[in-house]
Amino acid sequence: MKLATLKDGSRDGQLVVVSRDLTQAHYATGIAHRLQQVLDDWGFMSPQLQDLYDLLNSGRARHAFPFDPAQCMAPLPRAYQWADGSAYLNHVELVRRARGAEMPASLRSDPLMYQGGSDDLLGPCDDIVVPSEAMGIDFEAEVAVITGDVRMGASPEQALDGVRLLMLVNDVSLRHVIPAELAKGFGFVQGKPATAFSPVAVTPDELGEAWREGRVHLTLQVAWNGRTVGLCEAGPDMHFHFGQLISHLAATRRVRAGSIVGSGTVSNPGVEDAAGRLDWPRGYACIAEKRCMETLQDGAPRTGFMQFGDTVRIEMKGLDGRSVFGAIEQEVVPPGGRPRVEAQPAGGEGRD
Repeated sequence: MKLATLKDGSRDGQLVVVSRDLTQAHYATGIAHRLQQVLDDWGFMSPQLQDLYDLLNSGRARHAFPFDPAQCMAPLPRAYQWADGSAYLNHVELVRRARGAEMPASLRSDPLMYQGGSDDLLGPCDDIVVPSEAMGIDFEAEVAVITGDVRMGASPEQALDGVRLLMLVNDVSLRHVIPAELAKGFGFVQGKPATAFSPVAVTPDELGEAWREGRVHLTLQVAWNGRTVGLCEAGPDMHFHFGQLISHLAATRRVRAGSIVGSGTVSNPGVEDAAGRLDWPRGYACIAEKRCMETLQDGAPRTGFMQFGDTVRIEMKGLDGRSVFGAIEQEVVPPGGRPRVEAQPAGGEGRD
């Protein structure tokens, strides 16, 4: 099934069930008002939501209405925790190489993970608000799961059973802020603004054969200012699957229902052409990777980071060609919001 949270003026929004083709929705009010309620009592509430989902898809839901992603909050607007991994080792290697950092000795055996802010998660069409363009504004396209309860010390296989829902992510990074933060020997704080999520969260069965071995085997599409820059394969190069990421998080503490765990930026390794030059035919899911690609190819980066007014679109289509999660579509704006566009006289010409 597919679930979303609509804006209603409150901090937690209103839970709705969304049709498989993302055209219709139905309030879940008779079952639960908020997604966290469902996660806390998954065994009892999810079958009821599934029944409503089946009615909606068959056209028999009595109070269905058109689904509008622009009215969505994050599926889980406030989460008990948001922990983001780096399951794609190519991303770790490229970004660390770009800032001259050494690779961790445990890179292939132990996942990297940071704890992000989870008190104010963004909807799919909410603006990316950043104080200054000079901070190095970057998008990061990812996949994430929402968990049920997972016990401390759970094995990767046990942890994988705790996956309840999947979403897409834009884990915005401020690349010029992060190095100084990491140099202090602690983690990200100011370098990680609010994270955005796809309009809907889906149960793993919605992915069919594309969900296997704890990975989503589909193409993640990324467009920057309307131009496609990434068609990255999310499955084959995910070194640590979601069960391993959740197990890592649960090594010394319980993971409670309503925790969000991210994959890290989806990334595919480069390939050598006939001349021995590295190329990345699948493109990129964050600008930092593109800049590192340029450095490796030509000795220096050419691509700048995002500016006010820039847009990013992140989407994933299923094996049937239809959007699975809906699209994240955001614009970068300063704290005061979008600049006003002065009205022009007829004909578009200014006056003397």
